[in-house]
Amino acid sequence: MQKRLRFPKSRRLTLDSEFQRVRIEGSSVRGGTLTLGVLKNAELEVPVRAGFITSRRVGRAVVRNRIRRRLREIFRKHQHEISSGVWIVTIASPQAARETSRALEDEWLRLARRASILAP
Repeated sequence: MQKRLRFPKSRRLTLDSEFQRVRIEGSSVRGGTLTLGVLKNAELEVPVRAGFITSRRVGRAVVRNRIRRRLREIFRKHQHEISSGVWIVTIASPQAARETSRALEDEWLRLARRASILAP
């Protein structure tokens, strides 16, 4: 039986104050289509949490929702490779709407390596 990977709401950043905390206290790594905001918490038992931002400049609601679904799936797939106690905010640029899922995943992984959040 295959272990099911989940991404429940408890693992998501949802409050504006959480997004602000990552922006103010954390660091960011910018790529061509994505920007990764990272806050490394001192508490290692805290699970990894993620939030996603797609502004109206990215496109209409259908496009923004599609990108958010793709980004959630990328995070869900790689959540066990990320060091614990990290909060991540992924911001999509307008170019993200024209990228394939594979290209977004490659970009996200490249930025995650640059931010040093992937477990060794």
